[in-house]
Amino acid sequence: MNRRDFLTLTAGLASGCGSRSAARPNILFAIADDQSWLHTGALGSKLVQTPAFDRVAREGVMFTHSFCAAPSCTPSRSAILTGRHIWQVEEGGVLHGAMPSKFPLFPHLLEDAGYHTGFTGKSWGPGNWQAGGLKRHPCGKEYNQRSMAGPIPKGISNTDYSANFQDFLAARPAGSPFCFWFGSREPHRVYEEGLGLKSGKKLEDAAPPPFWPDVPEVRGDILDYCAEIDWYDRQLGRILSQLERTGELDNTLVVVTSDNGMPFPRAKVNLYDWGVRMPLAIRWGKRVAAGRVVDDFVSHTDFAPTFLEAAGLPAPPGAAGRSLLPLLDSGKRGLVETQRDCAFPALERHTLCRPDGATYPMRAIRTREFLYIRNFQPDRWPTGGPTFLSSNKTFHGDVDAGPTKAFMVAPENQSRFARPYELGFGKRPGEELYELAKDPYQVQNLAADPAYRPAKERLWTRLEAYLKQTGDPRIEGRDPWRGYVYYQNVPQ
Repeated sequence: MNRRDFLTLTAGLASGCGSRSAARPNILFAIADDQSWLHTGALGSKLVQTPAFDRVAREGVMFTHSFCAAPSCTPSRSAILTGRHIWQVEEGGVLHGAMPSKFPLFPHLLEDAGYHTGFTGKSWGPGNWQAGGLKRHPCGKEYNQRSMAGPIPKGISNTDYSANFQDFLAARPAGSPFCFWFGSREPHRVYEEGLGLKSGKKLEDAAPPPFWPDVPEVRGDILDYCAEIDWYDRQLGRILSQLERTGELDNTLVVVTSDNGMPFPRAKVNLYDWGVRMPLAIRWGKRVAAGRVVDDFVSHTDFAPTFLEAAGLPAPPGAAGRSLLPLLDSGKRGLVETQRDCAFPALERHTLCRPDGATYPMRAIRTREFLYIRNFQPDRWPTGGPTFLSSNKTFHGDVDAGPTKAFMVAPENQSRFARPYELGFGKRPGEELYELAKDPYQVQNLAADPAYRPAKERLWTRLEAYLKQTGDPRIEGRDPWRGYVYYQNVPQ
């Protein structure tokens, strides 16, 4: 089906019988910026206060194995909007890239079918969406005019997300369903140092995983990150309250997640769980049985097909994702669909942190038992290395600057904490294999262990077949990513 035929079909659905149009749900998509899956109250974290997320999980479904398509802002969001993997969206698959107009985006398809669409906060990007030929913003009309009054902690956006949502609702044509993208800018760095302690959090609760040093500097950094999650959740709570006051909450499909993992070494910009495993809770009034926890593997590429099916529309042409409605409608807990047994996260380019724009290409398959990662260029530094000044004016530029990074790269600490430093900043072999039951932190690479050779070969065979099936240029020996423009100074 070409785009013209698709739009003809969606227009027909939008102009169909009034009862069908009236039954179409509103859609609220709430996405944090750099939050790993662990940090919600619903999962038992004592580090955060997330009553809004917990409510959505309690009154809907919480997914325990949700994975983003890439551990980097722009490619992750491109996959959400298109339902495609990052190797299927060309310039949309890299940070500070472009969004080619050839790929249908779910907000546009919904708008063409009669939805009122818009966003507040961070949308698609960073990048240059117009450079790809798009004539309208990827996420609909922007609502970022309203700001909060009064002092706000350093690093937290002063955008009044809920006030902007109120403006969006006021501009809504009578009788139209809406699709709203709430893109929090938290908990992206920079953080106000000490904010976590000021908010009542305790250093003793912030036990670092073994790939970071267990020192007060790192524990404090974790608390500051968690304080920004609290802020994001409060804004989400205000938006949910607005929907409740207007009587529209139960006719709204509410999806709450994050774009990629926390901005710490071996988390964001990495294919380990701390980089790609995401919080996800979905609520849809009486349509979805409440209080369920689902353990199926789901992907951010599933969101576009889900939203479109909920609106009575077909999935985007070329989408790799599958609608989550069968899982939501099943009423079941635990494992629902046996074929949803893995995820395929990937990465090409985050910052410009290697000579000649070289990327660090990675593909992975994450199953319930194993994580297998293929590093296609192990001669390169996964972080950009200690001598190349990246586009963000730092060394090891693919690791966000902050107290944890500063502590770990200090010369006196590199030898003192040699193992965490190597895990966070060192080069890696071409293959990585982690057995999750024995190694939940994914630090003991078994790829060279003869006892695990059958498992490694089985996983690589499956990953390779999937990459070929879905048209990954990397598996075909091509590298178009190196030549994509890095649009660094484009207003977002």
